[in-house]
Order: sequence, then C-alpha cells, then structure tokens
Amino acid sequence: MLQSKFYFINDEYYEKFKGLGLLENREMIDGIPHGRPCYYAFKEPDSKIYWMIPFSSKIEKYQKGYQIALNKYKICDGISFGYILGEKKAFLVQNMCPVTDKYITNIYIDKNTSAPVTIPHKLQIELNTKIRKALRLYRKGTKIVLTMALDIEKDLIKELEN
Repeated sequence: MLQSKFYFINDEYYEKFKGLGLLENREMIDGIPHGRPCYYAFKEPDSKIYWMIPFSSKIEKYQKGYQIALNKYKICDGISFGYILGEKKAFLVQNMCPVTDKYITNIYIDKNTSAPVTIPHKLQIELNTKIRKALRLYRKGTKIVLTMALDIEKDLIKELEN
C-alpha cells in the first residue's frame, strides 16, 4: 500500500469490526446498494497500520457540520473538503479507522487513465496534518474520532504480533 492513495477495504474487515462505528459497507442509496466506501491512506512512520479516511459526495450534509464546528470552535479538524477526479468531496477525518494490508482489496483507479487516483499535494498536506492532530488528541482522550479506532488498532496490533 502507498500513503496518500485511495483504497477499498474488504468485507472481512467490516464483519470483524462491526458495531465499532465504521461507516456502513455497501450502504443503500435510494434503495440501490452502493459500493463500499473508499478511503484515503495515511501511515505513521515505523508502523504497519494505515489510518484510513473515508470521503463522501454528500457535501451539503458535511458542510453543515463543518460550519457548526467553525462557529463553535473556530476550527474544524474532523472534516476537510477537496476534489477527486474533478468532483468536490468531504474527507471525514472524524470517521477514520486503522487497517492493515490484510484488509485491503484494491486501489482506487481512474478509469480514464488507468492510474491510481491522486489529490493535489496541498490537500495531502492538509489531510495528513489533520490526521496527525486527530490521532494525537484521540490518544489523549479527546473524542474527535467517531469510530472506536483505538479498539480496532489494538486488535490489529495483536494480529500483527501473531
């Protein structure tokens, strides 16, 4: 896996960590099953665990939450906005989850170029900064992350040790 690329997580991961606040796998949209979420990958140095950040096309929904946080705290580290393949997306740092290579199915490929999907370097820096900050705060007990990410991380560390 490469940092700052986009990946899909397999069904086994969602089954194993069901009930721990992950975004829904293959959610229903207008009665039609939609594909599983795609995630932006961030890796801390000297770790075998990647922190995955889902993104969403539900801009209006997340813009409201973003604005509420800005009004209340003057900053919002849980959500960022940027473009993927020319479309605006909400990057949900607040919904990040840890994963290992074992649970990755494939990389997100641009069907027009057959190359891995990328984002501008400036957005990568912004996301990586917010992810590091969110992890630091979350590990100190601040409820910035909505998933049970530390519980999942502990389980993944045990898996890696065995």
